[in-house]
Amino acid sequence: NLSLLFTEYPFLQRFAAAARAGFNAVECQFPYDYSPQQLHAELSGQQLQLVLFNLPAGDWAGGERGIACHPERTEEFRAGVAQALEYAAVLGTRRINCLAGIKPEDVSDEEAWACMVDNLRYAADRLQPAGIQLLVEPINTRDIPGFFLHHSEQTLALLDAAGRDNLALQYDIYHMQIMEGGLSWHLAQSLARIGHIQIADTPGRHEPGSGEINYAFLLAELDRLDYRGWVGCEYLPATTTEAGLGWIDACGLSLQ
Repeated sequence: NLSLLFTEYPFLQRFAAAARAGFNAVECQFPYDYSPQQLHAELSGQQLQLVLFNLPAGDWAGGERGIACHPERTEEFRAGVAQALEYAAVLGTRRINCLAGIKPEDVSDEEAWACMVDNLRYAADRLQPAGIQLLVEPINTRDIPGFFLHHSEQTLALLDAAGRDNLALQYDIYHMQIMEGGLSWHLAQSLARIGHIQIADTPGRHEPGSGEINYAFLLAELDRLDYRGWVGCEYLPATTTEAGLGWIDACGLSLQ
């Protein structure tokens, strides 16, 4: 994930850094500070795929973490879907993540839920003709207090309510270890509905091997379960990205 890894370089230089390290695919949180043409040039030059990015999520620098559960911002949400589609068309990205956001204090759980169902239906319907899967990610409430979606079962129930075939769960192992544990069980139970997985260790959100999660076991378990999707490295390197990549060999894995 180029929003968190290789931050010792300016953003547009991170594509080359990822390719040098052996990655053949990247993701990012938000691509919108750069034109899709700029990003396409970097991807093409390094022979990389951009496999994921997020829908616009409000004022991120101001502390907002998504607007999908905000009833008063439906038009802004829909404009963000259109913007994301423009980027995906140029970049070839086939998975886009939707962040629910922090529920406004004056909005009930029922109102936020209904708003999200409507927004997910709208976004999924717009993305489906382009062959794009819309992901929805639960996030832990320790790091983001008040985040509306914070468990995998809750998120799957929301996807059921929205009822679109191109909706899937984005399962972030870091967030779900904090909120629900039982990682291998949850992954096995939900695997058919998981469109993307992200990893970081707990408690520090650093690289695998820096904390309490047995990633050698867990990543091997994904192979045993025949998971065929991407695993995104969305962690905060403890030092530099390159210095921390030894966890890949330690888990018996290779980027090739």
